[in-house]
Amino acid sequence: MEHQQPPYPPLALALSVWGLAAALYLTGFFHRVAPAVITSELMTGFGLSAAALGNLSALYFYSYVPFQVPFGALADKFGPRRVLAAGALLASLGAFAFAAAPNYALAGSGRFLIGAGVGVAFVCMLKLASHWFRPRHFAMLAGFSLLCGAVGAVSAGAPLRMLSDAYGWRLVIGSTGAFTLLLAVAIWLVMRDDPQEWRYATHSHPAPEGTLARSLLGGIRESLRARNVRLIFFVSSGVSGAPLTFGGLWGVPFLTTHYGYSTTAAAALASLVLLCWALPSPLMGLLSDRLHRRKPIYVVSALIAAAAWTVVILVPELPRGVLVTLLVVAGCASAGVMVGFAYAKESAPAALAGTTTGIINTGNMLGGMLMQPAVGWILDRYWDGTLADGVRVYSVDAYRAGFTLMLAWLAVSLILVGFTRETNCRQLR
Repeated sequence: MEHQQPPYPPLALALSVWGLAAALYLTGFFHRVAPAVITSELMTGFGLSAAALGNLSALYFYSYVPFQVPFGALADKFGPRRVLAAGALLASLGAFAFAAAPNYALAGSGRFLIGAGVGVAFVCMLKLASHWFRPRHFAMLAGFSLLCGAVGAVSAGAPLRMLSDAYGWRLVIGSTGAFTLLLAVAIWLVMRDDPQEWRYATHSHPAPEGTLARSLLGGIRESLRARNVRLIFFVSSGVSGAPLTFGGLWGVPFLTTHYGYSTTAAAALASLVLLCWALPSPLMGLLSDRLHRRKPIYVVSALIAAAAWTVVILVPELPRGVLVTLLVVAGCASAGVMVGFAYAKESAPAALAGTTTGIINTGNMLGGMLMQPAVGWILDRYWDGTLADGVRVYSVDAYRAGFTLMLAWLAVSLILVGFTRETNCRQLR
């Protein structure tokens, strides 16, 4: 009797499994952006300078970034379910610590734990996508992943500002800890790593003989042997670093001080940058899939983003309409970075999809991790002693000097992306 292959999983089931990981990623993006909206409370409550605030915000990245590759390898070895449940539990503990922190040290520890916990989400989302969805949809799902993150970023904008005004930022952050704890339980009870666990066919390619025995370092070395993986790592740092630095921390005080926006309006505009970074991401992936090309999408989008950021940073006193338009363009063009995940995945061995995703996501976060405190350090160097309600106020020249770091990294990224090799949307190894 001829063996009949089981059917592929229903789309609703696949989306439900993937959606649990997406919920953790959404929560992570909320915490990533939250300090931008409550800068005044954090600076006055903990007595922080700009450099110290930058470091407090970046402590999220200090744990998030170094663990991306190990988390990817752990997802390859143990499966996303276990890794996601543990990460959600750790993130909930971090949120509770940050919300209750009486001092800078405990607040920083909470931010560090949050970053480590939610850091598992993105690599596991794409690992799940490679098992539960068709390969041709991978780039589009990478874009939808960022879109989920943008929902978290938007919720950390004007909604967080209004809730903080009404109930205090500590209660709001503590509530996210409770939500993340419930999410950890749901992931453990409901999620499955592969459709075969529910007797459906998997979309994952079988690993070549011997690949599962690779060590963690061996898998990392094997992924990094691909030139595209190395180049995209650095390119993504520059392209993603700009919206993470501006929208994730320094855009709100810049817009309130020098363009006269209220804190709520500035938070909404900073969130708009991150939302625009995410909204076109699925379309970028879909366009790339339809054209069977990765490189042109990446190059053109990075070039447009660099041009828009250059005008925003170097041209003083832009009309508000022009400023908003340029920020929207910069955010939308930065979405091209999501094509890099499929680009890199196709360049490295298929069995190392989680490890490769971790490497590229490390690059994505590296720019924000380094530039947020670096911009703060430059702002402090340019500070002329001006205070408003006990909070330091920085000049336009100070912000321009700090934001120039974004432009320099973007310029290097534009050079490096030109050396990548087109995959034509095919798995090369």
